[in-house]
Amino acid sequence: KPISGWVMLPLTLVLMVGIVVGAVMLKQPGWLVTELIPLTMLIGLFIINPNESIVLLLFGKYQGTVRTDGFFWVNPFNKRRKISLRAHNFDNEPIKVNDKLGNPIMIGAVVVWRVKDTYKAAFDVNDYLEFVGIQSEAALRRMAGHYPYDEFHDEGEEGEISLRSGGKEVNDELEQALDRRLGIAGIEVLEARISHLAYANEIAGAMLQRQQATAIV
Repeated sequence: KPISGWVMLPLTLVLMVGIVVGAVMLKQPGWLVTELIPLTMLIGLFIINPNESIVLLLFGKYQGTVRTDGFFWVNPFNKRRKISLRAHNFDNEPIKVNDKLGNPIMIGAVVVWRVKDTYKAAFDVNDYLEFVGIQSEAALRRMAGHYPYDEFHDEGEEGEISLRSGGKEVNDELEQALDRRLGIAGIEVLEARISHLAYANEIAGAMLQRQQATAIV
């Protein structure tokens, strides 16, 4: 647990002044070297803003995570790493994949996420921000291969769920898949939804004609 910075800052300043006064009064200039002690102690002061956290390491050993906002002091030899606890938006650029029927489509997604477990985010993956991007694309590719882009069936018949008409069910499956993948890095998925969906340019014209023909029939 960190100590309040409002306690340690005055104590450190008093120590600095006391060393100088003592060295002057006792005529011992060599004592001024001990100023390095309070100066080193000042390094232990830090500020945490709301929805931020500081992960602490002491000579390679995990000491804990400070999540409370405020002004604090810890052992100055602690290595500190700041991790934001705010919600983040990841807007996946449209990528070309094949749907269930093998048709090339362009699909993109928006993922809202935040760090839930700071230990996993800091130490279980190399870079949790990069991890979110790569795993989001992988989950989107896998999900897109489970559904056709559109449903083609006669009126009155119940067709299978498609990417275009699946809506909430498709988005829920994507969100659950991302939650499982990103849980490795201590990431919580708040929302995931398809933001872009279209046939790839090379077949867009042909598929439009097919949709028109189906509607006429």
